[in-house]
Amino acid sequence: MAFVLDTAALPAPERVEAVHTAMMFASAPCHVIHENPAGPVHARMEVWDLGDTNIFTCRSSGLRLLRTAKLARQDAMPVISLAVQREGHGRLDQHGHQRVTPPGELLGVDLSGAYDYSWSGDGAAGCVQIPLDQLDLPLDAIREALGNLRASPLYRLVSAHVATLSRDRARITADPAAPTVAAATVDLVRALLASATHSERHTRRTLAETLLTRIRAHVRHHLTDPGLTPARIAAAHNISLRQLYKLCAGAGLSLEQWIINERLRGARHDLLHPGHQHRPVTAIAHSWGFRDVTHFTRRFKARYGLTPTQLRRASADARRPGV
Repeated sequence: MAFVLDTAALPAPERVEAVHTAMMFASAPCHVIHENPAGPVHARMEVWDLGDTNIFTCRSSGLRLLRTAKLARQDAMPVISLAVQREGHGRLDQHGHQRVTPPGELLGVDLSGAYDYSWSGDGAAGCVQIPLDQLDLPLDAIREALGNLRASPLYRLVSAHVATLSRDRARITADPAAPTVAAATVDLVRALLASATHSERHTRRTLAETLLTRIRAHVRHHLTDPGLTPARIAAAHNISLRQLYKLCAGAGLSLEQWIINERLRGARHDLLHPGHQHRPVTAIAHSWGFRDVTHFTRRFKARYGLTPTQLRRASADARRPGV
């Protein structure tokens, strides 16, 4: 279940106060200052639980979130937010650093500290909020890293992961594997922060502990690439092919089979989606990295008991009225 505020259902005079009240629940206590409080204020906020973390999305007219030092001292548990700007440019002033974040880029905010965050005009962002006690890193190292995220080689990987969480929040949080996704998210964020600090000790330890998580995330973000091979995966993580297989074996994971199963799962989703009903099976197979359609069909039937065409036909029959 999610907490949702949509001011479209509220009378205009009540919207400013409703947004302020919702923000107190959804994120850190702060002053909510609307760019044009007498104008067409609108906002939609959602908070979805994901293990010990949560996914927070906000789409609104221009606003400013001002958290003073006095408000910051009231929080018992420090929390950080990693947000991907979805619309508009996010502006953050925190710990003496000023940053402007365009759409698609990642921004780290220490919600336990004072900050000034805003966007002008219509804007949107999606973030994951993680309590600091989940990250096993010193607070000073985390604060240093939040201002240096783009220096990390994991920046794009984590940006894509947070963007996926905020885009598919309902489906991900409802999935039985949500606790695993939550743990993987914490690991990825921890690895990003460790690699963005100047502490070699934190970096080595954390990157070693989160290597398998990062490999899994890398594979998921490249599933549609037919050129994804174990050798390329190993090279992307600066390890040997032998080390890669040893790491996977230690986790009880067959790398090639896992990649095939993930691709089959993605293809099945597209085959069942009404928006893809006119796409040829061949096109769907190729879009999920299968070069040989015959091989794809054989593996698909072995896993799901039906060929792709049979599954699509059965799904269409089930949606037909009166069937």
